[in-house]
This record gives sequence, structure tokens and C-alpha cells, in this order.
Amino acid sequence: MRVGSGIKLRHLQAFLEIARLRSLTEAANSLNVTQPAISKTLKELETLLGVGLMERGRAGVALTAEGEIFRHYAGLSVAALGEGIDGIEQVRMGSDRLLRVGALPSVAASMVPTAAGQYLEHGRGATLDIVTGPNGLLLDQLRTGALHVVIGRLGQPDAMLGLSFQQLYSEQVVLAVRPGHPLLRDPDLARLPAFPVLFPSRAAAIRPQVERLMVANGIGRLPKRIETVSNAFGRSFTRATDAVWIISNGVVANDLAEGQLAALAVDTRLTLGPVGISTRAAETHTPDMLLFMSAMREAVSRRGLA
Repeated sequence: MRVGSGIKLRHLQAFLEIARLRSLTEAANSLNVTQPAISKTLKELETLLGVGLMERGRAGVALTAEGEIFRHYAGLSVAALGEGIDGIEQVRMGSDRLLRVGALPSVAASMVPTAAGQYLEHGRGATLDIVTGPNGLLLDQLRTGALHVVIGRLGQPDAMLGLSFQQLYSEQVVLAVRPGHPLLRDPDLARLPAFPVLFPSRAAAIRPQVERLMVANGIGRLPKRIETVSNAFGRSFTRATDAVWIISNGVVANDLAEGQLAALAVDTRLTLGPVGISTRAAETHTPDMLLFMSAMREAVSRRGLA
């Protein structure tokens, strides 16, 4: 039997998610499985390959040298499978081109709808496949070819290896609350621990900036803290309670404009960060990619952010 035969898609998906998050627990939560189940899947993969792919330590899970090599090819394999499935779907639907766009939730709720509308007006572009998710996951999928372009925040240096970034505008977080919230009368961040706080999870692109904001304002433990990247939950929970939702401005821009939510008058300039277009550095941009990127720049210009 050839070494590695018997490897299934679930083995690759589990391995790639553990490698991305560097944590068995977080990977299990992301894939909606138990930690024993994902540990068993990883062990099965290592047995099939005959090598150890990961080592556990106090700082989390670290890839072995073999694991680093396998991560590259596992990512390419999953991406290739996805492209094959997309190709079948395109034939079934009568479409011959598909442009896969990853969008951070903040831009998916603000800029991307305008850009998508303008892109479709040309009537000659590829079919758009727009997906949202954490910035790190989207950049990983871009690197392996599962996505053609990502609209989001500039990633950390290690996350941007092999990628190119073109800045569109800068964005900061807001502290959103329901209309009539007690903190609107006295927006003192020192009072934040007294209220439920929706905090960006570890996978969120804005997490480091928000943590710096808390430190800069002398805020330590938040006893009523909920970590989430769910915009649907955040919007519903904030409207119904005295929660304070720490979120990118783009996610709640329409809610603020319509008066469904209000922003606390606090200084969050410390969280300001670049938002732009990420592509693979060595890849030649297709006409479809160029058309969509142009539509994104136009959408930003219309908002007066360029």
C-alpha cells in the first residue's frame, strides 16, 4: 500500500484548520466538532503518512518540518478540489467563468454590495461567488487558490507572505449601542465593565487593535464579555440589551445611519487600520479580477473614502 493512501477530505480540512488556528480546541469549534474527534482525525492522518505533523506545547500547536511541507500541498489539494466542484457547477448552470471573492464582514456589509452592483452593470464579467469570514481564513484561502481576491484588512506579516495588498481606505472600530443606552449620556470607557460587551474573537482582524484600545484606556477584565464574529447575533443582542458592541464601522454603518444603533462618542483612532485588496503576488490579474477591483475602487470613491 502506498504511503498516504486512504487520506480523506476531512483529514485535510481538520489539519489545515488546526494549522491556521494553532489550536485543537479552536479548530474543533470552527469545524463544529468535538476536540476528541479532531484529535482522532489528526492522529489518523499522521498514521496514514507515517510522520508527526504537529507538536503540542504551552503556546499551542506547532507544525513540524513535515507539517509545514504538508500544509502547502494540502492547501493546494483542497483548493484544486474546490475548483473542480466549481467547474462542474459552472457547466451545470451554463456559466464558463467564476470569480471567487472573499470579503471581511465589515466590507461585505458596506462596500462590496455597491461594487458588485457596478460590476454586474457591465454585463460581461464572470459570475461572482462572494464569501465572508475571518481575515486570516480568507487570506489562507487566497494563498491556496480557493479565492481569487480578498477585500479586507491588511494581515500580519506572516499572513501576507506571497500576497500583494493595495490599500483602498482606512477604517476604525466603533462602540455601538442601542438608542437610549445609559452610556450615550456619559460615554466613559471606564464604565464599560459594568455592561455586557461583545468583543471580537481571536480570529477577528480587529482583535489586536481592540486589545490595544482596552489597554490604552486602562480597561482590564470585562466580566460580562461575549466573544463573537457573528454580525447577526451582535446586531440582535445589542438592539435588545444594554450591550456594547465593539465592531468595525463598516458592519454597522447602515444601522447607525438609520438610527437602529448609536455610536458612543469615544476616541477609537487607535484602532484605525488599512482596508484593501489582497491578491496572490505572482499571479497575473485576469480581466474579471481587474473589472471587480475597479468596481471596488469606484465604490470607495462614491463613499468619499478614497
